[in-house]
Amino acid sequence: MTAATQHSGPPQRGPTRRRPLWRNAIAIAIVIGVAVILGAGLTFCAKQSGAPAGGGGRGRGGPSGGAAGGRPSVTVATSKVSLGSIPIEFTALGTVTPLATVNVTARVSGLLNKVAFREGQMVKAGQLLVQIDPRPFQVSLDQAQAQLLHDQALLTDARLDLTRYTTLKKQDSVAAQTVDTQAALVQQDEATVKADEAAVANARLNLSFTHITSPVSGRVGLRQIDAGNQITAYASTPIAVVTEISPISVEFSLPEDNIPAIVHNAHDGGHGLPVTVLNRDGGTTLAQGILETLDNVIDTTTGTVKARAQFANTDGALFPSQFVNVSVLANTLENQVVIPTTAVHHGPQGDFVWVLQPNQTVKNRPVKLGPGTAETVSVGSGLQAGETVITEGGDRLRDGAKVVLPSQHPGAGGAGGQHHHRHGGGAPSGE
Repeated sequence: MTAATQHSGPPQRGPTRRRPLWRNAIAIAIVIGVAVILGAGLTFCAKQSGAPAGGGGRGRGGPSGGAAGGRPSVTVATSKVSLGSIPIEFTALGTVTPLATVNVTARVSGLLNKVAFREGQMVKAGQLLVQIDPRPFQVSLDQAQAQLLHDQALLTDARLDLTRYTTLKKQDSVAAQTVDTQAALVQQDEATVKADEAAVANARLNLSFTHITSPVSGRVGLRQIDAGNQITAYASTPIAVVTEISPISVEFSLPEDNIPAIVHNAHDGGHGLPVTVLNRDGGTTLAQGILETLDNVIDTTTGTVKARAQFANTDGALFPSQFVNVSVLANTLENQVVIPTTAVHHGPQGDFVWVLQPNQTVKNRPVKLGPGTAETVSVGSGLQAGETVITEGGDRLRDGAKVVLPSQHPGAGGAGGQHHHRHGGGAPSGE
């Protein structure tokens, strides 16, 4: 057998090369991952279309949520549209200002021998506050009265002489010059008596100044001087300061745009409009009063006009220079269509509300709003009393969407009669 014959049989294979095990593990992991992603996608699509995933259970679009477009129902809060009154109020920041603040000072100099008030005491007009030693002023009064009596006696004697000289002149027993001189002397004595009377009045007035009383009714402040000190008339430092507390006023500023509403709803520049004062935080009502007047000019730097309101303040709730919040009731609109402010939404086309339909779906309704408060607002057009609007949950709605009311259970009708309730308006979860 030749060499060629020996190699004519089937060729022999070389040693087989096997794939590494780590590559097989990677391939298996990729296949599993793709399968998981595909399964999740199918489940999501089934839930969105309302069909039960995997042929069992109830999806989100089932009996509890069959809304338009397959979306789940939203739990909402509602409110009836009603007729009510809307107050037209203007708010401002104000300062409590006393009607009178008086610095009590001495009008004569002397020794202060009595202080008749306590710091912070409520006093009435005419009540004694301090007493200056009256003895020097009593002496001056006595001297003035004595001088007056002396000069009155001289005047009486001069008048008697004038009467005698006048009679003698008629008898041609005395010269006319003597009569004229005596008449002039009488006039001089009359003038002297008048001056003496003025001196007596002045001395009596100074004596009364030693008895210092309160010029107004109010609260006395801190005492500035003690008894036993020598005080000077009209000193720069007052003996005491009396502030009128009841009644009291509040000064504030309003924008000039509010002037017509105030003037047109009250006579005499807004006099008599109700005014409410609240504390600094605006949470507590301190007093009720009336608007006294508006200022006669507008501040051109701020575009506001000053106003003053008066309060009885019999309980002392308002304190001078206190910072307060002021609310002026300019008018009250009656029989207005009123809804909660939470029912109003703002869109590119303007304001709108969600109106609940009889089939428990919602409809977008454009509205025109009027005046309102922090809680309610009036509707000029677009709604009627008796309709129902959505007050909570409206941000997740669209036109025609079905909603669930708070009194209903989103899970009603499910297997086993179980009820699933989600607070806050969320959709029921699938089972």
